[in-house]
Amino acid sequence: MEAITLNPVFEDLNKPETLLNHVQELKEQAVTEKENKGLFKVRTANQWIERAKTRPIPKMLFGELWFENELCILFADTNLGKSILAVQIGNSISKGEYIRGFKMEAEKQPILYFDFELSDKQFENRYSLDFEQHYNFDNDFIRVEINPEANIPENISFENYLNQSLEQSIIETGAKILIIDNLTYLKNETEKAKDALPLMKHLKALKSKYGLSILALAHTPKRDLSKPITRNDLQGSKMLINFVDSSFSIGESHTDKYLRYLKQIKARNTEIIYDTENVATCQIQKPYNFLEFEFLGYGTEREHLKQLSDNDREQLEQNIIELKNSNPSFSLSEIANRLGTNKMKVKRTLDKHKS
Repeated sequence: MEAITLNPVFEDLNKPETLLNHVQELKEQAVTEKENKGLFKVRTANQWIERAKTRPIPKMLFGELWFENELCILFADTNLGKSILAVQIGNSISKGEYIRGFKMEAEKQPILYFDFELSDKQFENRYSLDFEQHYNFDNDFIRVEINPEANIPENISFENYLNQSLEQSIIETGAKILIIDNLTYLKNETEKAKDALPLMKHLKALKSKYGLSILALAHTPKRDLSKPITRNDLQGSKMLINFVDSSFSIGESHTDKYLRYLKQIKARNTEIIYDTENVATCQIQKPYNFLEFEFLGYGTEREHLKQLSDNDREQLEQNIIELKNSNPSFSLSEIANRLGTNKMKVKRTLDKHKS
């Protein structure tokens, strides 16, 4: 009679350790099925804490402004140095060296810098002396730009193909740190809630799926430079700020055209350190072949804000009235954005003019 050969899986069940492991897996599966309630995972507070204990404590990537495993937004007006600072942060992480004035607790590791702003020649210019004596980046600094010769497959949008390519880059490099310069290239209308929502969902999904830390750069509309920076200065602020773990901004100083200040807007892993009474003051400089932010110290935001004279206020009100008269269909927001002020100022001015 031919001998019966058991399936190796069932043969292994005769081993006590294998049987125990199998029983444990079945228990864990049962617990998971019990916890999952549609979109939700339902656990006691103590169970959440026990699970959290198994994960490492997030380390600082750029002082208290950006931690590991955070989706962080850096926003500012154009030409204030967002890309300069972002490259400096990426360079710091790829070399395992902190930026003076800001702690860096994470280990040296690869970073993916998605550069949708500069050409390779413009990038070279920033990190060389007149295109000679180039700065030596670490090989862990991986720069990515759009390939103009790439063929987009049929029946897929540019945005979806861009997102697929982004995920493919993550998988193939194994990088856990992403810097995206800037959000406009992932979604064309980030200031609109309906477009901001899927964008942030996509980035959060990538963060969770691959255990990423993401720094995304974003523009601000024209703003009133006499007012402190707030979360309302970010395009699509309500949706974007709600979805991110942290956010900080670069402000322009009116005391010196080379001065900038960094202000913390949102934080989850720390208290707000860099608020309006304690901004980090920096200057943009290029001491040799690396364009960078140099930390100078701390100060108050009001030291850097534009002081409006009576003539400035009168001129602003006149501009509001003229813009509304020439464009009756413009909303309060449209007028405010064009003139770098806020909706309440526009409303008060137009109300006063009517009376």
